[in-house]
Amino acid sequence: MSADRHPDTVALLLVPSLALSGCLRACLWRDTTRASGTLSEAQRESHFAATPLCGLTWTLQGGGWEVLEGGALLPIEHRALLGGPRSRPVHFRSDGGVRSFMVALQPEALHVLTGLDLSALLDRYVAIEQLLPGEDWRQLNTQMLAARDEQECMALLEAFFLPRWRALQQERTAAPERGRYRDWMQHLALRAIAGGHGASLRQMERRIKQWSGQSLRALRGISRAEATFFQVRREMEAGEVVWSALAQDAGYTDQAHLCRETRRVTGFSPEELRRRIDEEEAFWPYRIWA
Repeated sequence: MSADRHPDTVALLLVPSLALSGCLRACLWRDTTRASGTLSEAQRESHFAATPLCGLTWTLQGGGWEVLEGGALLPIEHRALLGGPRSRPVHFRSDGGVRSFMVALQPEALHVLTGLDLSALLDRYVAIEQLLPGEDWRQLNTQMLAARDEQECMALLEAFFLPRWRALQQERTAAPERGRYRDWMQHLALRAIAGGHGASLRQMERRIKQWSGQSLRALRGISRAEATFFQVRREMEAGEVVWSALAQDAGYTDQAHLCRETRRVTGFSPEELRRRIDEEEAFWPYRIWA
């Protein structure tokens, strides 16, 4: 283990039940309370890539800041947050021991469940009670923040979403099975075309942005970046990564194009990202996602 990866931190990827596969992509659990007195500033940080997914986050213990470009710290003032899709990477720092439960939601599912226009949530985090003020959401927040561990969080989450998602599925065409961004993106584009009834390309693009928060072009870029990320992990396990060959296989113009897109989505060059994922505590989301 690298000297910068702490042995007493916990990072878990939890997979929701199959019945929620078109709604919830995955859940992440982060617990650094056992290491709270020994974490360096760098080890209290977390890096996340740009993503088309929306997020729910409950911070059961601790707090922290978003690290803005240039290093300024923006305090995170709420313990229950709803986040929209992200067109850029984000960077957080905790104040010590923290326990957080994070949920990655398919944006189209969040849209149909809540009616929110996700284009207004792009690159934003808002207190859940501000956008979803109903009594059922308030009760969920209270229960989640009082949960003992990630298993109780998962049970509460599924008990909340399952009946709502099943009722919705009886009224509309089933969502795609759990898969990579590319599968969902293609489904979304087909839905926009099928529901257009002669609408213009501009109207279909507007519909996609309302459902997903981003343009189809931006979604394609993140889809390719995700596929490349998993290919890198496979090639690392098999041996050395040849970046020029990987760029060609993934559909980039050349290696420089791959580097630009990787930096746009993650904030780092491909080789720097690979090294940091392996060596640094702050890149725990990348390690468990792979």
